Amino acid sequence: MTAKLQEGAPAPAFNLPRDGGASVSLASLKGKKVVLYFYPKDDTTGCTKEAIDFNGMREAFEAAGAVVIGVSPDSVASHDKFRKKHALELALLSDESREMLEAYGVWQEKSMYGRKYMGVERTTVLIGADGKVARVWNKVKVPGHAQQVLEAAGAL
Repeated sequence: MTAKLQEGAPAPAFNLPRDGGASVSLASLKGKKVVLYFYPKDDTTGCTKEAIDFNGMREAFEAAGAVVIGVSPDSVASHDKFRKKHALELALLSDESREMLEAYGVWQEKSMYGRKYMGVERTTVLIGADGKVARVWNKVKVPGHAQQVLEAAGAL
């Protein structure tokens, strides 16, 4: 079981490949507020709804000085298909090694129909422009979530 992030602690560094073939690091986002939303799988019902919600509020997040990035263990190729299918414009990072997912405490034991397995707990992390964890939402329920995160980013 990986440790949960603490608000006020420095955000764990990362450098991951993203859709389209580039990469994104926390260092490259220095001085910006960053919304990292961790989701289990591309093109599943809840994950698609969450991506569309965040994508639709992209301009409002930009106006609040925040960049929104989705992270899952899916491959870059999967992310490319997912973005194209749903006309997503936000960055999607691929963490196939799960190092970042573990560093952020979102790779956890889950249970479905009595079967235990490891997977991503839907979580959102707001990182301040100072590189510190400002807010963590665990076990996210998708409806209305992007709006809550936007309000928190705007207040930061």
